[in-house]
This record gives sequence, structure tokens and C-alpha cells, in this order.
Amino acid sequence: MREMLTSAWTHIQGFLFPMLREEVGPLTPQHGRFVTVLDVARIEAFVQMWPGLPGRPLADRHALARAFVAKAVFNLPTTLALIERLTADPVLRRLCGWEGRRAVPSESTFSRAFAEFAKSSLPARVHEALIRKTHKDRLIGHISRDATAIEAREKPVKCSSSAPPKAPETPAAAPRKRGRPKKGEAPAKKEPRRLERQTGMTLAEMLADLPTACTVGTKRNAKGHTVSWIGYKLHIDILAARYRTARYLSAIADGDIPISCFLTSASLHDSQAAIPLATISASRVTNLYDLMDSAYDAPEIREKSRALGHVPIIDANPRRGGKAEAVAEALARRKAGYEPAEEIRYNERSAAERVNSSVKDNYGGRTIRVRGHAKVFCHLMFAVLALTAEQLMRLVA
Repeated sequence: MREMLTSAWTHIQGFLFPMLREEVGPLTPQHGRFVTVLDVARIEAFVQMWPGLPGRPLADRHALARAFVAKAVFNLPTTLALIERLTADPVLRRLCGWEGRRAVPSESTFSRAFAEFAKSSLPARVHEALIRKTHKDRLIGHISRDATAIEAREKPVKCSSSAPPKAPETPAAAPRKRGRPKKGEAPAKKEPRRLERQTGMTLAEMLADLPTACTVGTKRNAKGHTVSWIGYKLHIDILAARYRTARYLSAIADGDIPISCFLTSASLHDSQAAIPLATISASRVTNLYDLMDSAYDAPEIREKSRALGHVPIIDANPRRGGKAEAVAEALARRKAGYEPAEEIRYNERSAAERVNSSVKDNYGGRTIRVRGHAKVFCHLMFAVLALTAEQLMRLVA
């Protein structure tokens, strides 16, 4: 991977940048970032074009796809701001593929193209291909798993994230009586939890079982306060950075690189997305350790991690009991100066926090103006794709 990325960086610095400076003029650092992301991602190879169709020719979808990548790289809040930047910045306009100001499409054209990209999952497919290309023969030390809140401007729906979808009741079905069953009466069978159902499902069935509508999410922040938001939740697996000290140097691939992700309703608990997310990541890369916080402390998740050949390192959930003993043990270890290897590895989970904040603050993850699961996920995946390409280039830059 390092040889491939070094070759790409040499091509960008030695040939592409000088050629572009001669063709379009001086490049700012943001222009350089944009060119680097385009050269690494090669998004044009995944854009579908239909030439020769009857009617008015469609606007250049290759240029529109590059423009949406620019929107993420330049952290522009709206499509209208992107159009204004393209109109005022001739260098960016020519890098996207339009010569004059009048060639830049209208906002409605951008909207139609974005709907097509969302329907075909364009940025998600490009990101998957990029990860497979760069990490197919690599051994990854740590995968950090986490979820982050995504605020959206939609009306939330009322739904239950934990209960499975129920079939419509027949008229003959009697309602279940509350309380303890009578003598000789068989107790009602409890519905299996989603984690229990996922153990016998395929990946497609697991993803179809997860809710994707806009809902209200609630969580407790680092200060212990309960906060709520309307929107979605982005579940993401991240290649954690390798240890900084030579004594604990164990991972072979460096990181802070998103490996896989998907979007669900905000009300879904983090643990219910762990098994399908681990399945997706295992099909793309080979890793040794799964790092998760206390929200993923469940036996089904541990069993799935071990079944994939990984070592799960999960923070203990205090709600499961033994909080006082865990605190006393941690205090005794600190006084004795003893730090287990699992705790040292668990510290690499901070990669998830860095990537989540970078997607939101630097690539437009906080300025979502589209509605619907597919479009919101497409918007976020353009951000994840740009971040991934830049992180890959930082390995050799």
C-alpha cells in the first residue's frame, strides 16, 4: 500500500500539479487538497452516463460528481454556496470540468444529479472500492467502532428501534392478558431481541431489519447530561492509528481511516448495529482487534467478533453490575503502576472520536440540508470519501 500511495503522491506532485498550474493558473492549498482527493478517489470511473438518449442531453455528471466532492473538501454549507464558489473561482470551476460561468448548471440540476447519486449510492461505492484497493493485502491491528449523532431538518416519525416489525394481527387473535399466567397456562413467548435475531441473519437481512427513518435520538454526553437530537446516527468502523511508542508497536497499517459505515435512525442503540458493521468490515479488511466502548458490551457482539477471528476489547458496562469492584480494581492498578495490554490497546479507540469530529467540522457533516435516509447518507459519504482520500495521502506526504 505504501508503495502504491508513494507512486500516486509522486505523480501528483511531479506531474499533475505542474500541469494544472500551467493550464488553470496558481493553485491554493484548498485547490491542492481537492486535486489530491480527485486523483486518489477516481470518482469519474463510477459515474454512469447515458449518451445518445432521446431528448435534451443531461448535464455532465462527471463534473457534477467532482463538484459535490469539492463541496465536502471546501466545507461549503449549501449547494447554492457551491454554485457561487464555482462562479467566482475560475480555477475550481475548471478543475470540476466547466470552462465559463454560464456552463455551471442551475441549483435544480445539481439537485437532480444528487438524487441520482444518492439512489445509486455513488460515494459509498467509491469509498468501498478505495478501501479494497488500498487494504486488500494489509493486516490491520485495531478497528475502532463507534456511532455519532447526525442532526437533520426533518419531521421525526414515531417508531420503536428495538422491537422487530410485527405482522398485522388477524381478527381471531386474542389480546395478551397482563400479569402472571394462570395455573396450567403456558406463558407467552417473548420476542427475541434484535441482537439474538442477528446471529442467524445474513448481512442483507440485518441491514433491512434496522430502522432508517428520521427519529429522535437521546444519549448521555461526556459530562453526564442527557441530550437529544432529531435525525440519524452514523455507525462507523475506523482503522485506529498504530501505537506511537516502539514498545507497543503492533499494528501494521496506520490509520484514522474510515473502513465502513452506514446510517440508521437516531433512536437505534449503538449495539444493534455492531454485528452488521463488523460483517461489512470483515469483508473489506483483515484486522486483529475490535475496540468498542461500554455501549457494545453484549455477549452476542463478543461472540461475533471472536467468530470473525478478532479479539474484542470492550469497555465494561457499569449497568451490568460490578461497578464498585471495577472502580476499586482500576484504582489499585493505577497505584501499583500496572497497565494491562488491553487498556493500552483500548486507548487507540480515540481514532473514532477524531474521525467523527472531522467529518462534522471539516467536511460538512453538520450542514445537512437534504431530507431522507438515502440523500443524508449520500451527503455524509461524500464527506467520508474526501476524508479517507486525504488520510491515505497523509501516510506518505
